[in-house]
Amino acid sequence: MLWDTHMHTHFSGDSEALPSDMIKSAYEKGLSGICFTDHIDYDYIEPDKDLFVFDIDDYFAEMLPLAHSFKGKFPINIGVELGLQPHVAEQNEELVTSYPFDFVIGSSHMVHGLDPYYPEYFRDRDNDTGVREYFESIIENIKAYENFDVYGHLDYIIRYSPMKTEGYSYQKYSDVIDEILKLLISKGKGIEINTAGYKYGLGQPNPTADIIKRYKSLGGEIITLGADAHKPEHVAYDFDKLPALLKECGFDYFCVFKERKPSFIKLD
Repeated sequence: MLWDTHMHTHFSGDSEALPSDMIKSAYEKGLSGICFTDHIDYDYIEPDKDLFVFDIDDYFAEMLPLAHSFKGKFPINIGVELGLQPHVAEQNEELVTSYPFDFVIGSSHMVHGLDPYYPEYFRDRDNDTGVREYFESIIENIKAYENFDVYGHLDYIIRYSPMKTEGYSYQKYSDVIDEILKLLISKGKGIEINTAGYKYGLGQPNPTADIIKRYKSLGGEIITLGADAHKPEHVAYDFDKLPALLKECGFDYFCVFKERKPSFIKLD
């Protein structure tokens, strides 16, 4: 009964996957539905400034007929993953209000002009400073822009930090993480469980279970599921872990967005 609502195709600068191949993989793995969420990251790092910008008209022209062809057989929603930065808030708003997205993920990839994916981010920062700055930038992003549905891979930084999960915990950064979660909840926003953390060898999703539990304990109710797949073989990556993880974190349901409205789907 699970949905994978975070995946990328050839419209994203870091994927070559065909949408039809992603659908085939999802269907064969027994999912109940999917949502495409290709990257829009305005003002990305030089020299790849436009790496994560694509023609939205072309996107819908390819995705809508596919979704229609599977109507009644396999639900396919169309979303977007926005790279949030305060100075691109107006561009993001123009995009989101101009197209009929089902689902909008707000994510932090860029931190004050750098993506932690690249080693340069930690060149002049120690591990702790770099991780904390990442979380602090999320607060800046939420305060600057809020027309999204969930925040994606909340501790994305851990995938690329020099120490990975060593020495990392919710408790160590609870002051800044709590501020993030309270802001999201106050604005009616959710978070996702992103299973790419398992793919990256972290032994945990993004964010970690303790953050998901804290979101719930603070009153958060909106939780979505995504593998962040960029290839067909990574669709629904380690989704077999999700039912137990959801229940461990206090959820007996997950959410799927259609026309920007959440449906709460109870776990079997």
